[in-house]
Amino acid sequence: MTSPNIVGRLLIDGELVEGEGGWEDSINPANEEVIGQVAIGSRKDVDRAVAAARDAWPEWAAKTGEERGELLREFGVRLKQRAEEISRIEVLDSGNTYLPTLASLNETVRSLNYYAGLAYSMKGETIPSTRQHLHMTVHEPYGVVARIAAYNHPAMFSVARTAAALVAGNAVVVKPPETSALSVLILGEIAKEVLPRGVFNIVNGPGATVGDALVRHPDVKRIALIGSVPTGQAIQRNAAESGVKHVTLELGGKNPMIIFPDVDLDAVADSAVRGMNFDWQGQSCGSNSRVLIHEDIYEAVLDRIVQRVSAIKLGDPMLTSTGMGPINSKKSWDHVMSFLDPQQTAGARLMTGGKRPQSAEFAKGFWVEPTVYADVSPDMRLWKEEVFGPILSVSKWRDLDQVIAMANDTTFGLSAAIWTNDIKTALNTAKRLRVGSIFINGSNAHYIGVPWGGFKNSGVDREEGVEELRSYLETKVINILL
Repeated sequence: MTSPNIVGRLLIDGELVEGEGGWEDSINPANEEVIGQVAIGSRKDVDRAVAAARDAWPEWAAKTGEERGELLREFGVRLKQRAEEISRIEVLDSGNTYLPTLASLNETVRSLNYYAGLAYSMKGETIPSTRQHLHMTVHEPYGVVARIAAYNHPAMFSVARTAAALVAGNAVVVKPPETSALSVLILGEIAKEVLPRGVFNIVNGPGATVGDALVRHPDVKRIALIGSVPTGQAIQRNAAESGVKHVTLELGGKNPMIIFPDVDLDAVADSAVRGMNFDWQGQSCGSNSRVLIHEDIYEAVLDRIVQRVSAIKLGDPMLTSTGMGPINSKKSWDHVMSFLDPQQTAGARLMTGGKRPQSAEFAKGFWVEPTVYADVSPDMRLWKEEVFGPILSVSKWRDLDQVIAMANDTTFGLSAAIWTNDIKTALNTAKRLRVGSIFINGSNAHYIGVPWGGFKNSGVDREEGVEELRSYLETKVINILL
């Protein structure tokens, strides 16, 4: 593993600048070596960025949707040209494996093109409320939008999840994740070249200062977060103290995969492992971290899952042969490891993993083995809380009412998977699950144009579709009294 010295600066008002908070080392989670430095912003830097966005958005909004869309497409072209470079930086900074990271940047380019193509869909309507007058709606951007990105997909979340806001005519201030900001800051170099100054700003720094200042800023009317439930709750509280704001939250998940006895055993085992996102170290809110298998095929499917998870290769995340890298940070590693406490898992069967890998290669870094527990009961912490790490919990069920109750027994409601060859059973089960996205005979995935978001504590609003674009527009009503 190489340890280059990469420098990431803030992007404020079209200029790459140092932050008032000085510099901070970026740590490679695979070996704890310093790979570069990132600029740290302050509350004053947030004020500067918001002021730049406030000044820039009227002219940006005055452009046609097509003009804004063309600039987003150009952003995508430039990102594609540097995708391998940025992917390698993100791998070093986050611990994510290389090929999935590169794929996420390619998906980012697709998102930019998708929202650019939706520019003409930002239309209002006429309402036949009266015979003698004309009533119509028009849609206008909020102005300044804040996007707070998560560490599992830093670059993708900072660009793909701002594309809708930008094409709608808003100016954006992005706060990168504290532990993995480098790839986002490097993206600032592209934004500086392509977008008008002030339209896209990046301010890195701690959530307690930079994030808090951004959320509380009176000129920021629209806020979007991908993150944890506690962070989402804090943003709702703090944002409300400076005004009434539109807040979108895409938060955690404890997603069930329900397996009926009429399925192909190998196909469902493949899907269970793939849907757990071990190639992202299980650090994905959509991971199917609870697998519920019918008792008739329980041991057979469990055996196949364990075989596949045991074969996942840990190692240098830059190598294409590596199946799983390190946990993102020491703080996250401590959280994941806390779920492996034997006192908390008493009664469950540890099938594979369950500890830090022992070879010298993993003496440093934030490593944990891909892990499977069987016979996990609903009263265990493993069942109730989001691990956000590579731990798969497996349990058995007997009848439909029981498995529906088990699946819904969580404060989360992001996604679920259902495996059966009986379409009636699949749809009846889907109707009874309290989640935002359901996959029948598949597992956790995202599709261009298909909305994503959760019920319960998994969030509010939807991203990744026309719904996201509309969420960055306010409706104005015009009544013409004829």
